[in-house]
Amino acid sequence: MTIEITLLGTGSPLPDPNRAGPSTLVRAGGRAYLFDAGRGVGLRLAAAAQPWSTLSAVLLTHLHSDHITDLNDAVTGRWITSLAPNPLPVLGPVGTQRVVDGILAMLEPDIGYRIAHHEDLTEGPVVQVTESAGGVVLVDEEADVRILGAATDHRPVEPTLGYRIEHGGHAVVIGGDGVPCAGLDELCAGADAYVQTVLRADLVSQVPLQRFLDTMDYHSTPEQAGEVAQRGGVGTLVLTHQVPTPAPGTEDEWIARAKAGFDGEVVFGDDLTVVSIGDAPAP
Repeated sequence: MTIEITLLGTGSPLPDPNRAGPSTLVRAGGRAYLFDAGRGVGLRLAAAAQPWSTLSAVLLTHLHSDHITDLNDAVTGRWITSLAPNPLPVLGPVGTQRVVDGILAMLEPDIGYRIAHHEDLTEGPVVQVTESAGGVVLVDEEADVRILGAATDHRPVEPTLGYRIEHGGHAVVIGGDGVPCAGLDELCAGADAYVQTVLRADLVSQVPLQRFLDTMDYHSTPEQAGEVAQRGGVGTLVLTHQVPTPAPGTEDEWIARAKAGFDGEVVFGDDLTVVSIGDAPAP
């Protein structure tokens, strides 16, 4: 039994030619779950050979624009590439329904054009939204997959969620943005892997722009991510959505900071980095 994590997008809100917006794909039990839908997620899904039509659900950690920029692409892509009605499950914090309603309203002209042109499209895209404050958010008994949510701390952005995906006796955590908190500790307890947004305060603090300095208030440093992983007994810490965009050749600096208080493995994430957790396949 394995859980495969693919970092689809590891970029920040500032555009970078090599990094898509924050988004992570988790495959488990023959299912595929998309966490957040940042800029360019459709292109990265194509690179990961995961069509829109095959996603089991989209789960949002929070409603910051860089995490939902291409949720509209998920809605349209799912609709027009599925050969039969194929509702898109979207799970997220309170406020998700309002966002989805706005996306569908924005897409109304396009939906009308396509229905008028294609006889096999008789209705618009169907999005099944579930808003949650935490607890068990998804269970797929056939695939032996359970997904738990817990409140995280990304204030003043709230509510926000982190997720724990369990399959075959293994677990991985998608921490999203935010700082250490009880919710993250709960999710990470005994997990095999923990994927966390990280910010280098030593670099951000050198930028004389208050709007940029403010980002230090509500993002974990690599050191803090390592401490959370250590408390939870996590095996592998995966650094993603790095702020600021790392300069080439500095990956070891980020890893060293995370390992200052963490004894496990640290993976520095680039777009399409894959981390596999669980039993190795039979030879």
